[in-house]
Amino acid sequence: MLTPEGMISNDSNTAVELDRLYLSFDGQPVLKNLHLSIFPGDKVTLTGPSGSGKSTVLRCILGIVMPDSGTITILGEPVTRHNIWQKRRHIAYVAQEPDLGAGSVKEVIETPFSYRANAGLRDNLARLPEIMERFNLPQPLLDKQITRLSGGEKQRVALTIAILLDRPIVLLDEASSALDTKNKQAVADYFRQAGNTTVLSVAHDTEWLGFATRVVDMNEIQKT
Repeated sequence: MLTPEGMISNDSNTAVELDRLYLSFDGQPVLKNLHLSIFPGDKVTLTGPSGSGKSTVLRCILGIVMPDSGTITILGEPVTRHNIWQKRRHIAYVAQEPDLGAGSVKEVIETPFSYRANAGLRDNLARLPEIMERFNLPQPLLDKQITRLSGGEKQRVALTIAILLDRPIVLLDEASSALDTKNKQAVADYFRQAGNTTVLSVAHDTEWLGFATRVVDMNEIQKT
């Protein structure tokens, strides 16, 4: 369950605070008294074997999965069933296989800014050429159909959208898995230099781990 209304966080200075999260599926524990404090500007990468709950942590923060017990605090405010949608406005999420819909790349990138909640961010699209250059995406790609892109191109387009949405918290779930070394480094360099952005990522490859200011083993943050 999520935190009851009115419950105060232990540390209002954290960007994300997970305290004593417990979650089980079919009677099998996935998260066991997990505790993790992430501070503004942190670049944290979760590691651990398959099935250790890394991606589940991200889904709990987004409110897609509800823990059986424990508390989740985002930007100093406890998350509840009543405010989870409002809290998601502070978060950008990029999955390993992003669902980008249909249409041209340009249309896909511009679509989120047509929503009322993001209308005030439309000027951020002026940064699109700069970010595409940083991520080695050629400008003619904008006219290409999104369904014709490779896995690595789709990941970089999804990352571009996340950056343009200018969220203070970014969750990356194996979001660079389809990239070659050069492009993986370009993405890592961008987020490393984004000092005010808090990044929580899940990754297996050692190339990505160098980007993090803190690498956290799932076994170490689950108290017995």
